[in-house]
Amino acid sequence: KAMLLLKKKRYQEQLLDKTENQISNLERMVQDIEFTQIEMKVIEGLKIGNECLNKMHQVMSIEEVERIIGETQDAVEYQRQIDELLAGSLTEEDEDAILEELNAITQEQMELPEVPSEPLPEKIPEESPAKNRPKPELVAAS
Repeated sequence: KAMLLLKKKRYQEQLLDKTENQISNLERMVQDIEFTQIEMKVIEGLKIGNECLNKMHQVMSIEEVERIIGETQDAVEYQRQIDELLAGSLTEEDEDAILEELNAITQEQMELPEVPSEPLPEKIPEESPAKNRPKPELVAAS
């Protein structure tokens, strides 16, 4: 009887090991299926993204993008120049141009009107009517 019980115990242990292996395999399969579902969602997202990119490429050509970038760079440069002018900062080129213009002006023969050589007459200040008014007297309140 003891031998029969040991055989039965051994059989049930083997059955338990097989069942644990099957459960482990099932868990692995469930994980693989879940991972595959996630992969499918990623692939679907990539597919949709690719379709969107293709539509955008149809709408915008490389030349169009380069034109827009060029216009943007021109606008940024123009705004930078305006900012510099408003801030009062001049570049070296501006300083050189100003010095050249100053030299050209100072080297020109400019005809100025003749200045009188006699001294100017001194002006006598006239008394304004506001100064001639009598000052009001202060009266104490009763």
